[in-house]
Amino acid sequence: MNITTLRRDYKKRQAWGLLASIDLAGCDHEMIQSPKAIKQFIKELIVLLKMQAHGPTRVEKFAEDSLEGYSAFQFIETSSIVIHFDDKAGDRAFIDIFSCCFFNPEAAEKFAKKYFKAKSSRNKILLRY
Repeated sequence: MNITTLRRDYKKRQAWGLLASIDLAGCDHEMIQSPKAIKQFIKELIVLLKMQAHGPTRVEKFAEDSLEGYSAFQFIETSSIVIHFDDKAGDRAFIDIFSCCFFNPEAAEKFAKKYFKAKSSRNKILLRY
C-alpha cells in the first residue's frame, strides 16, 4: 500500500494508531550486537519519523543459547518502538513501531534496511481502531 492510500485510510477510518512490524534478515552482524549502534538507530529513526522520545532508550542483552540477543525499547510521546535482534540465526532484526500519530512506515523500513545493511526486509502495516 502506498503512503497516500495509507494516509487516506488512516483518516477515513479515524484510526487510533498505526503499527509497522519490520523484519530484516542478513543484517550486519557487528551492528546488531552493538548497543551504541542500536541506540543511534533509534535516535535517527525518531528524527526521520518526526517523533519525540520520552525518556531514555533501553538496550539489553539477555536470554540463553539460541535466544540470546539484544532487545531495545524506546517510549515515544505517542507510544513506543520495540526491537529484538537475532544474531544466532540469520542476523535478523524485528522492529515494531506503534504510534497514535500517522508516520511513514515505508520510510522506516527503507531506513532500517539501509542502517543495519540488511539483505532483505518486509513490512506488515496495521491500522488500529
